[in-house]
Amino acid sequence: MRFGLDNVLGIHQQALSIHSRRSEVLANNLANADTPGYKARDVDFRAALQQVKGQGSEGRLMTTNPRHLGGSGSPAGGIDELLGELKYRNPTQPSLDGNTVDPQREKSAFMENALLYQANLRFLTGKIKELRAALKGE
Repeated sequence: MRFGLDNVLGIHQQALSIHSRRSEVLANNLANADTPGYKARDVDFRAALQQVKGQGSEGRLMTTNPRHLGGSGSPAGGIDELLGELKYRNPTQPSLDGNTVDPQREKSAFMENALLYQANLRFLTGKIKELRAALKGE
């Protein structure tokens, strides 16, 4: 059995990054709710998480700096490269000025994303507490 921090913490650390980026995108949509011609965008969370799972870092070193030796590294562009291009939302009722932002839908998505971020953070905190307890021998 291999022991690695990625195996212990699971996918939660990558999910936090994706949720964080999605919060930025949703906040940007809300900020541009009155901008004529603005097209609402979003992150396809499932596809991004599947891509993270597909990378399969098991058994390989991960580096945080390109000058580190022997690691596979993270994508050069960070989370933005991992997520790929943002998707445009299909408007349920576009406005006459071409803006596709539905403030109610954006607020709902933002709150849902915040709850999922908190849930992942709690899972991660629990795992870290378990590791600390194991290291202390409790």
